[in-house]
Amino acid sequence: MDHDSVRDLVTVRDDSGNERQFEVEALFEMKGQSYAMLREGDETVVMKVEDHGEDQFLVGLESEGEKSNLLDAYQIAVDAAPAEE
Repeated sequence: MDHDSVRDLVTVRDDSGNERQFEVEALFEMKGQSYAMLREGDETVVMKVEDHGEDQFLVGLESEGEKSNLLDAYQIAVDAAPAEE
């Protein structure tokens, strides 16, 4: 993977007001819900994308099981249709 490529960046603020900047690895839908896969260094985070009027917000997942299921489904989809280089 080319780590010199430019990726979209997003800043996420947690409930305590702490901000972290993530690279957007992927946006995808599953069962009618939109998700964002975000990366900071070696950490990968999956968050729901919720629309509120014209604005979009990232919301944390409720369980580790939900995150695991989404990552597994995403990997299956990528393996089935890999991106062209």
